[in-house]
Amino acid sequence: MGTVFGKQSVAEPAFEVVWTQTAGLPYEIRRYGTRFAAQVQYAPDGDKNDGTPFRLLARYIGVFGTPENQGETAISMTAPVVKQQTPEQKEGTPIAMTAPVVKSTATTGKDERIMQFILPAEYTSIGQIPKPTNPAVTIETLPPAMGAIHRYSGSFDDDKANEMAQSLAKQLSTDGVTVGDESWVTEHHQFWGYNPPFTLPMFRRNEVWLPLTREQVEKLTNSFNTKSAN
Repeated sequence: MGTVFGKQSVAEPAFEVVWTQTAGLPYEIRRYGTRFAAQVQYAPDGDKNDGTPFRLLARYIGVFGTPENQGETAISMTAPVVKQQTPEQKEGTPIAMTAPVVKSTATTGKDERIMQFILPAEYTSIGQIPKPTNPAVTIETLPPAMGAIHRYSGSFDDDKANEMAQSLAKQLSTDGVTVGDESWVTEHHQFWGYNPPFTLPMFRRNEVWLPLTREQVEKLTNSFNTKSAN
């Protein structure tokens, strides 16, 4: 999934760049189609250096040996890995790793988070995806989505991601769209990581994502077009 110098050699899910904003805090507005992800839900203290949830997901796709899924199918890794604040066995064939790694806050009412590995685009339906043998790993369908993305390097800890998400929300507000208050941003932002933990911080590609509605995207793009015309 990369080197200490941040070179990324894994696939990413396809997306469309709707708009790129360079004034103030730079960000992109992106549109993604339906995606699938392997997911682990965990308490914050279970995420020291991305250890436990990352290893569970890595074992599912076969990074550390025999894949922990029905059929023992090795799955390619993609990018990013996402974080948010919540049959008969047969001879195995590997699944490629994609990126990002996704981290986000779980919406369970508890202080829990989720980590996701976005699965390769070759899987076009959930029925094609090898089922995890560890019940801690689930397969989730991610519906089409639009959102604002800010890219940064350095630490990928949760406090830094939240700080970047709050800054992105303030920039969106400056540009005419209020996504929510500070607590909303903390709960709804996602951290997307594209590099392994051993990558030097200055070479890391980190991103924070804030979801946007179609109406919010239209308001932003109309505002940008008006400013460009003046």
